[in-house]
Amino acid sequence: ELENIHRNLAMGKPMIRAILDGAMQIAVPAFVSTLSICIVFVPIFFLSGTARYLFQPLATAVIFAMLASYLLSRTVVPTMVKFLMRGHMEEIDTSLARKLDDVEGDAPGNEEDSAAGRRKERTGRERSSTGILGSISGFFFGIHERFNRAFEKVRDRYVEALRWCLAHRGIVFAAMGGFVLISLCLVPFLGRDFFPAVDAGQFRLHVRAPAGTRIEATEERFYEVGRVIREVIPPNEIQNVLDNIGLPVSGINLAFSDNATISSADGEILVALNAKHKPTAQYMRILRERLHHDFPDMEFYFAAPDIVSQILNFGIPAPIDIQITGRDPKGYDIANEIKARITQIPGAADVHVHQLVHGPDLRVNVDRTRSQQIGLTQNDVARTMLISLSSSGQNAPNFWLNFQNGVNYQVAVQTPQYKMDTLQDLQNTPVVAQNLPRPELLANLATVQRRESPIIVNHYDVQPVFDVLANVQGRDLGGVAGQVNKVVNEFKSKLPRGTFLSVRGQVDSMNKSFAGIGAGILFAIVLVYFLMTVNFQSWTDPFIIIMALPGALCGIIWMLFVTGTTLNVPSLMGAIMAIGVATANSILVVTFANDERCGPHSKSAHDAALSAGFTRLRPVIMTALAMIIGMLPFSFGLGEGGEQNAPLGRAVIGGLIVATFATLFFVPVVYSMLRKAEFTCDEDEEFERQEQRERA
Repeated sequence: ELENIHRNLAMGKPMIRAILDGAMQIAVPAFVSTLSICIVFVPIFFLSGTARYLFQPLATAVIFAMLASYLLSRTVVPTMVKFLMRGHMEEIDTSLARKLDDVEGDAPGNEEDSAAGRRKERTGRERSSTGILGSISGFFFGIHERFNRAFEKVRDRYVEALRWCLAHRGIVFAAMGGFVLISLCLVPFLGRDFFPAVDAGQFRLHVRAPAGTRIEATEERFYEVGRVIREVIPPNEIQNVLDNIGLPVSGINLAFSDNATISSADGEILVALNAKHKPTAQYMRILRERLHHDFPDMEFYFAAPDIVSQILNFGIPAPIDIQITGRDPKGYDIANEIKARITQIPGAADVHVHQLVHGPDLRVNVDRTRSQQIGLTQNDVARTMLISLSSSGQNAPNFWLNFQNGVNYQVAVQTPQYKMDTLQDLQNTPVVAQNLPRPELLANLATVQRRESPIIVNHYDVQPVFDVLANVQGRDLGGVAGQVNKVVNEFKSKLPRGTFLSVRGQVDSMNKSFAGIGAGILFAIVLVYFLMTVNFQSWTDPFIIIMALPGALCGIIWMLFVTGTTLNVPSLMGAIMAIGVATANSILVVTFANDERCGPHSKSAHDAALSAGFTRLRPVIMTALAMIIGMLPFSFGLGEGGEQNAPLGRAVIGGLIVATFATLFFVPVVYSMLRKAEFTCDEDEEFERQEQRERA
């Protein structure tokens, strides 16, 4: 808006006329451009899963900000121009009209307000005034003048380059087509991730000793593992090391606990690093190699340390979860075979089967005849053993009320652990019941048998399930998941009847989000195309406008490839933003070219394209640079969690850089080719053309 008003002032028009003409000329293109940017975000509201909740606020903020900015540009900006530029009319360079005529190769035309005369551009010396404010004003005006002179040189070079492109359209089309094909060939090398990895400054290491290891022995092994961790990580970088060994002691059901510990033989080590530390992923890679080498009989894997990764994994310890569902006991053997295959995949790390089926167990076989003769049931035996081993807190909760303060206290009964250390102590447990006159020893009622049984049993959709979990190291998640799917497809034909294989975790969410956003981008392009069709009353003009979008997509691909950024959800959001801005800039160029063809001179398609490029060079560059500069801090990935926003900024910057060149060079070339025929103006444009001819 402001640039167009300034352009009309530079053509020598009076203040009010320049404001009205500038606002009128840009009203419809700016409205269509605003709607185009808003429309590309509409498909975000139709996403499902995690991506919907993550990016709906962003889409909502952008849409309302664009609508508000358009409203302000139509009301506040023209008013402020009138009052703030009132005393600065003599500072405006009025040579634009002559330059535009020189570009077109025509004689200078008569402007409607030529009576106002050409204003003379004042030099820096004429503007100089006394005092500190005058010196400061002269300093900034000198910078402004030097910038304008440099920009005019750039515009002259651009016009020469655009003339060459319009004269060699075949070469331009071939170059653009080759560039698009080369860019598309780079897509497989980008890799795919759901979200970029974030250095949380901490990591969770899950340690699993051989099944059946007592908690005292597990503690000793954890001490050895902690010593290795302190050898790998310098002491000045370690803030805290916290060990959590064995099952958590809590009144809450373990099914609702965020803990992967399943027995006394395993636990977790949480390592928090100081603010200044080397990349956490580097330490994790070294620890994987070192721990597996030093402790071959133990199992290690890194769990998601931060809340974002845990949410993306939906509570699963790893981003890749291969589930073998079914009641066939061979499912565990199949899980181990799949584990062996996935371990060989490059980039797959921490591959393990979550369940253990060979844990030591004691089976108590109650003699029903003997217990019935005494007056006991199996329920009485089980309740007594549970109270003796795990206290009566969960089985038979009891509370004592303190009448002095009115507070209830939970009372639990449990056999001291030092009195339950051997199998003989267990057999000497007294079994009691309400109708039993005296306790009976467990050894008189049951026999105890040693055996192996599953330490943990998981279910999914009521069916028993075995989980093969895998992390990713040094490779994109999509590449590893692709090879995992091949292994899974090979095993599907070997499964027993009633057993099923599926891949869950972050991979499943990533594929669904990619499909949703990809369909959303295509849907957004179609919506924008139909919007422009309604506005231009033509199928050709929207096609010309979207010719800038291949350039935007190519720029995104190249920027991600050069910076080593994977294709992920934030980068796809950046692609949506780049598409919206590129479309808006292209609309400005095509709209001005149409206005030139419907103007008083009825220019040809070639001259109209040249004039549009010359006139819209400044607003197109201003819009692109504003977005690029705004995204620069994001692209560097600075600060806590900055890695998640970096792909978005890089995608926007790369897309707009190439899309701007496509808008300024390729779009005019396409326009000159497709609009060579006689151009038809609507009734309003014909009336305006006739009015301008009469005034001329």
